[in-house]
This record gives sequence, structure tokens and C-alpha cells, in this order.
Amino acid sequence: MNAQPTSRSRTDQRAVTRVEIVDHLEETFADAPLGREDLLAAVVAAGARPEVEAVLRRLPERHHYSHLRELWQHLGDVPVES
Repeated sequence: MNAQPTSRSRTDQRAVTRVEIVDHLEETFADAPLGREDLLAAVVAAGARPEVEAVLRRLPERHHYSHLRELWQHLGDVPVES
């Protein structure tokens, strides 16, 4: 009897993409520059996968971002889409 992977475990195997990050953070930059902790709180509140949070944890702690595109300077290895 082989256990089938759940839908969640299959989903978690997907690589995090820039499109996925944008989907969770797109509206976040409307008011003011944000630091890493602000971005992490936003993706958690948006219901992002834990893998998205893990990718954003790689951002420098003391840097603030005024626009989403600034993240890619530090996350250049994240693919645009899968």
C-alpha cells in the first residue's frame, strides 16, 4: 500500500518564482518603503507558502525597498516563472 502525496506536498515542491512573490506583495508597496520584516509579515498575512517566506528571509535585514523590482537585486536567482 503506497501513500499518495497530498496536494499540499506536491504544491510545496514547486520552486518559488518572481510571479508568485509579486502576487503576494504587489499591493504592499503603496504607502512607504518596507524592510525585510515588513515583507515577511505581508506574505504571511497573504497566505503565501512557507517557501516564499524562506526566499524573502534571504534579503538583507537593514535594507528598505521602495518598489518591488528592488528585491531582484538580492534575489537574482529566483526565476521569473516556472
